[in-house]
Amino acid sequence: MPLLFLGIFFCLAFSWTGLILYPHMHMGNLKPVALEVDGMLYPLRPSGLAAQGEQVYIQMNCTTCHSQQVRPKGFGADFERGWGDRQSVPRDYIYNKQNMIGTNRTGPDLANIGDRVNAEWHHKHLYNPRSTSKGSIMPSFKFLYKLQKQGKAPSHEALKGFAPGDEPPEGYEVVPSHRAKILVEYLLSLKQNYELPEGKLSK
Repeated sequence: MPLLFLGIFFCLAFSWTGLILYPHMHMGNLKPVALEVDGMLYPLRPSGLAAQGEQVYIQMNCTTCHSQQVRPKGFGADFERGWGDRQSVPRDYIYNKQNMIGTNRTGPDLANIGDRVNAEWHHKHLYNPRSTSKGSIMPSFKFLYKLQKQGKAPSHEALKGFAPGDEPPEGYEVVPSHRAKILVEYLLSLKQNYELPEGKLSK
């Protein structure tokens, strides 16, 4: 009986060491690094608005359908799809308060989405995903946008280029709510377009 107990104990101890203790010792103390090109520390700390937008991203359950990790070459077609110019590495995530790496890819990976499209595209996509991505099965987030009466001049925040059937009534315009704006700020902050000692750009 003692031998069985010791065997179980050592199996659990080795598993805990390999799966939790060693990775924490190896990656738990990673810090941003200064790059020679500009002397700035990377990865960049997200702005306050982007940090608030991260909470909206979580609330909208975006992690169910989107990952945030560019896989190494040979482990998928991430590079061929234009999702990133290098593989993601642990240092990219040192500011994450919650694990957003994800495993499911019903939609494209978002690790470098802030370097691929602009704010206007994001707002159009959130309002009606089919307007920017034909055949998309992503649900619409129109509830994050407000229909308001147009003033003497259109608001600089008003959405443009609606898909057929999405146009607001004459004299009205669609503008993003605060939650929509901070969500887009978060998405724009998702950039892995910098080199790290352990992650070199392929271009």
